Amino acid sequence: MRLGIIEHIDCAHYLPGHSHCGTMHGHTYKVEVVVEGEMQGGMLIDFADLKRDIRAVLKIYDHTLLNNVIEFPSVENVALLIREKLSEKLPFSFTLKVWEGINKWCEVDYKKSE
Repeated sequence: MRLGIIEHIDCAHYLPGHSHCGTMHGHTYKVEVVVEGEMQGGMLIDFADLKRDIRAVLKIYDHTLLNNVIEFPSVENVALLIREKLSEKLPFSFTLKVWEGINKWCEVDYKKSE
């Protein structure tokens, strides 16, 4: 079974050496997390608990200059960073999709070892 939520963060970044994205600019990132597992007690996880854990990770990056956290903050590297932090909080395998603006995204998976 899969269960998901969507959150948003606003961040600034620049891509060093990139001809178009080399100057500082910002994005609203849509962050979609879909956890996967088996129901226990009629639920996979309470939405409130899932939101709490995801928001705890995202608040680290919301309204920041991502270059202070990642050397090259492409959407791919942002997704990998968020995946790493979420894997420390979530007791599930999950898929993470990070949208940079409206129609550009990166998707990564995390498989919880059993």
